[in-house]
Amino acid sequence: MRDGFRQSIAWLHTWSGLLVCWVLLLIFMAGTSSYYRDEITFWMKPELHASAAAPAPGVAAASHAVRILQERAPGATRWIIDLPDGRSPILNLNWTMPPVKGQTPAERRAAFRRQSIALDPATGAEIQRPRETRGGEFLYRLHFDLYYMPAIWGRWIVGFCAMFMLVAIISGVITHKRIFKDFFTFRPRKGQRSWLDAHNATAVLALPFHLMITYTGLVTLMFMYMPLPGKLLYNGDDKALLAEVFPNNERGKPARVAAPMADIAPMVEQAVRKWSVDPARIFINHPGDANATVHFIRPSGTQLSNTEPSMVFNAATGALISADEEVSRASAARRGFYGLHLAHFADPLLRALFFLCGLAGCAMVATGALLWAVKERQKSAKAVANGGRPGFGVRLVDSLNIGAIAGLPIALGAYFWGNRLLPLTLEARTDAEASCFFAAWGISALLAQVSPTRRMWQIQLAAGGLLLGGIPLINALTTDFHLGVTLFGAPGLRPVAAFDLVAMGLGLMLAYAARVVGQKKNMLSTKRRAPAPRDAETRAAELSA
Repeated sequence: MRDGFRQSIAWLHTWSGLLVCWVLLLIFMAGTSSYYRDEITFWMKPELHASAAAPAPGVAAASHAVRILQERAPGATRWIIDLPDGRSPILNLNWTMPPVKGQTPAERRAAFRRQSIALDPATGAEIQRPRETRGGEFLYRLHFDLYYMPAIWGRWIVGFCAMFMLVAIISGVITHKRIFKDFFTFRPRKGQRSWLDAHNATAVLALPFHLMITYTGLVTLMFMYMPLPGKLLYNGDDKALLAEVFPNNERGKPARVAAPMADIAPMVEQAVRKWSVDPARIFINHPGDANATVHFIRPSGTQLSNTEPSMVFNAATGALISADEEVSRASAARRGFYGLHLAHFADPLLRALFFLCGLAGCAMVATGALLWAVKERQKSAKAVANGGRPGFGVRLVDSLNIGAIAGLPIALGAYFWGNRLLPLTLEARTDAEASCFFAAWGISALLAQVSPTRRMWQIQLAAGGLLLGGIPLINALTTDFHLGVTLFGAPGLRPVAAFDLVAMGLGLMLAYAARVVGQKKNMLSTKRRAPAPRDAETRAAELSA
């Protein structure tokens, strides 16, 4: 620390943020989108929109679901019923079949995704099978599993970057003496000073959120990152650890004795009387067996926990087995951190605030990367003025900034456009949608490496603005549910309208940014073409002539 404590912390802040900022930007972008993953998935399945009327009562919807599952999946080991709500107004059914010998976990997950039915909650009629898509689940998994690699590798990479992020946040608070005062200061068109002001403002504006989301993200996977304390505490007994932290994951064992299922309607009515709201999800374990159980999960409430209270019934007799069970402190703490990270408890207004804080996080990471590039470019300005070139590091960071900051919106827009334009019968369609995302991002990053210029910034920002801003148009051209219908139609269509409007708003912001970049480019070109100022002797000579 020969330069002093604060200077050393400033160095730590700079490099802990810069080295992983482009991966962090992907994590923030995908994670922020995940706050509305249900709405994104619903938008990406337009075949469901025609049935998105006002949700039917939970009793009728549950009865329809059980009837259909008894017909379609009598040999399943588990039925899963997602009842309609304000975010997803469709009745969704899934089931789990007994494992097939030699089947890998990935194949079992793929089979589970294919084993699903969508029903009209009011009539129980099966809706036309929606197009194959992972919807918002792709973005949710992307923000902590990444892609094109084993999930365990992705989680280690994300955890490594999150730790750097936590160091950058804490060191940033230490190194900025006037951080809160600077929050109220913004000096536009001042080059490096403007980028620093923007970085400070976006960082301080949502500082509690940034700390919370980074720390809780690490805590949710702490048993993977720090397994030793748990092993020491439980003497290496992983089953005892999992039983305390993840209780009630056991589904019980079947009796191997057939028994008809009792009417589910009285069970639903009992849950509604207790909670004063329809259940959100129903699990039926070992249907058709004497040991079958029915688990009702309450909708998200005001508690932090990501695991809602539940009620368990005997499926054969309809008798209540347990309700709102107590959990250990370890399990309650984990559920609280996990729920806080996912905003499980958030009402619509608070969810929107979390989304805006996530966007502020994206801006904080982006402005930090841009600030470093501006500072380094100013250091080499004299060499560039004398015909030299910026250093390799500056050019590399410039190209990575374009590829990440301007390229990620292009990739996101390509993902949604691919959902509408790819053939419905295309094999492995979900993989093709993901390929649209990464192909668009890869092309953007490659072009940025070839030409990391202000003109490239303008082109890519404009392209991102066109793709995101054009989402309402592509939706109107490929479906019957344009904004004129979704804004003023059934309440169940409001998520479609909200998605279109938010995408259009983000597209307009990117288009405005492209316009500003273009104006600055023109101003710089004008300055370069302007004649050099003449000294007094030259002007006097011209006047005398």
